Amino acid sequence: MTQTPPVDEVRIAEAVRVLEAGGLVAMPTETVYGLAADADNESAVLSTYAAKGRPADNPLILHVANRSMVEQIAVVIPPLAEKLMAAFCPGPITLIMQRKAIVPDRITGGLPTVGIRMPENDVARALIRAAGVPIAAPSA
Repeated sequence: MTQTPPVDEVRIAEAVRVLEAGGLVAMPTETVYGLAADADNESAVLSTYAAKGRPADNPLILHVANRSMVEQIAVVIPPLAEKLMAAFCPGPITLIMQRKAIVPDRITGGLPTVGIRMPENDVARALIRAAGVPIAAPSA
């Protein structure tokens, strides 16, 4: 298991304020830092693409804090995905599932699927829980 620093609730709250205002924050995962944006905020997501120099048709991964967030964005969780989540989540695995209509095209590059990841890092999950929404976060 990856050792992470303790969760600093004051900094988490500050990061949530930045996200809610449409800003970007750095978010640790177990492998890299992500450039995090509120997935529901179009201008924030577009800022992520601009900051990375990433083409808009290159899908972003949605980071979630728990299984209920997966259910919010995936049409169905297939049996194989259930097994993989049970074995590896939270952790460094991205699952591709059919997206619900609430997941914007700007996240998926227009694809009918979405990449979903539940990071093992305590700070990342605390940030996502505090934000209350999935976080779009390519590597920083």
